[in-house]
Amino acid sequence: MKKLLIAGAIMASLAAGAVHAKEWKTVRFAIEGAYPPFSWTDEKGQLQGFDVDMANALCEQMQVKCKLIAQDWDGIIPALLARRYDAILAAMSITEERQRTVDFTNRYALVPNKFVAKKDATLELSKEGLKGKKVGVQIATTHDKYLSENFGKELALVRYGTADEAYLDLKSGRVDYVFLDATAIEEGLLNKEGGDQYTFVGPSITDEKWFGEGFGIAVRKQDQDLKQMLNKAIGELRENGKYKAVNDKYFEYDVYGE
Repeated sequence: MKKLLIAGAIMASLAAGAVHAKEWKTVRFAIEGAYPPFSWTDEKGQLQGFDVDMANALCEQMQVKCKLIAQDWDGIIPALLARRYDAILAAMSITEERQRTVDFTNRYALVPNKFVAKKDATLELSKEGLKGKKVGVQIATTHDKYLSENFGKELALVRYGTADEAYLDLKSGRVDYVFLDATAIEEGLLNKEGGDQYTFVGPSITDEKWFGEGFGIAVRKQDQDLKQMLNKAIGELRENGKYKAVNDKYFEYDVYGE
């Protein structure tokens, strides 16, 4: 009888928790605000970009209130686990390593990764080709990890808090290349004044082992109901044309990928 009572109490507790967990009236999204065109911070200190518009579109589709929280990339996952917000919508690649700590929705975007350099530069993507080269990356990203584990002994990695810092050192000649996703490089460097002095070099890199299957929205593992809500909303936005409306403000192609 005692075992039955304990089992009943556990089941009741789980049921109560499940009901409570589904009462999402507000969803708090962490957005980096330093990775255009996905996100940036304007002169008034307001978050702007594709991720911002996508978060608002998702909240509207889910019929919940939306709260956007600016969060630096370094520490963005620990702050999610500490419940400072409910989800990370910040051009974060879905990778096996991150999935050990958090869960991801289905992808909401897929962008290739590229090296950028001054126009007269070339690049051979090999240990010999990168030997002695200085490459700028954003710290704690998949780009950082990819280069560290594949070419770390040959090249000199220079890590930055933001992509803009890396571009400044590329312009000054303190690094030979910067390695980031192609869209961020276009918006942050190539499409700006003086950007015609720089160009993509080397191959496009989309190796799923390192860069996952695209960008997903990260949630805590226990928040499976929120993950399901977000997946449903992503699919609905793709079907009803609202995803395309957001996409076309920032990209000349379908950033969702094939």
